Order: sequence, then structure tokens, then C-alpha cells
Amino acid sequence: MKVPGFDMPLGEVKASLEPLRRPLSIAILRARNPFNVGAIIRVAHSFLVKQVVLVGDEPFYQRAAMGMQRYENLVYLPDDAALCAWAAARRLPMLVFEREHARADLWHADLPEECLMVFGSETAGVPETLIAAANQVIAIPMYGINNSFPVTVAAGIAMAEWTRRHFVAGSVEGRP
Repeated sequence: MKVPGFDMPLGEVKASLEPLRRPLSIAILRARNPFNVGAIIRVAHSFLVKQVVLVGDEPFYQRAAMGMQRYENLVYLPDDAALCAWAAARRLPMLVFEREHARADLWHADLPEECLMVFGSETAGVPETLIAAANQVIAIPMYGINNSFPVTVAAGIAMAEWTRRHFVAGSVEGRP
């Protein structure tokens, strides 16, 4: 895989990344979550997701994204209903990550190659409307006494497991 250099103009870098992108999309609920949103954008860039969907109107900390927001396809949606409509229009199965309402764990859940992973805020989780609309509600197995992962860590674990299942063959030193 040839990764473009930072010395290229932004438009050229973004264009050269497009054919390398994976069919995975990520949605982040922005409510009371500004640092985590930026950090998840940074992690999503490491996996070259197709797009990052930001739900809500709160700003995110660009510094936490470490500039990676410039290279990502960011989609801005106002609310949960718009997210459901957006996913339905693209026929993307919605995989909601929410421990309390999980119907499957990440190690056994079906992770379609083209899908939308939805992550909530650490304070409010994922709203009931999105849980009801989800194709799957997934938990990440935990073994300690802590009852949840930080949302940025959960997103990274989920993206890594999806990538392991779909894009590991032929990889060398972490590069597909």
C-alpha cells in the first residue's frame, strides 16, 4: 500500500487515500463528548474508514484528532433520526456498541464488510431510538471489575476486530 506524503497538497492527499479506504463507516454521537470525538476521528483515520459520521451539533476538539480530520470524509448529521435515515438510504447495517443492551459480544457478532458502527457518549451511552433501530447491539467483553471501556478505546477495539476479520490477509508490519 502506498501512503501519500504530507508534503502533497491536502486535496491530493485525500484523493490518493480514497482508493485505499475500507467499506467501514463510523458514527459518533457528539453530545458531551468533544475530546473523545476528536480522538475517535484520529483512530478511524488509522483504519482508513470510508467516512466518519458526526451526530449532533457540538464541536469536537480538533487537537485530539491530531489534524486527521483534514484527511477524513466527515459527514455531519443533526440527530439520531437523520443518522437512521442516512444509514437506511445507503443500506448500511447499523452496529451499535452499547454494553447494557448488547445481544452479542464482539468476538461472536457478525461484522459485515460494509457497515456503520455507532458509538455513544461515555455519559449517556446510545439512545434507545438507535438501539431499537440497530441491526445488532454489541458489547466488547471485559474481564476486570471496571464496567466499561472509554469510548475511544472501545471504538479502536471494534475497528481493529473488524479490520482483523476483513483485511488481515497479506499484511506486513501492519500494512495491508
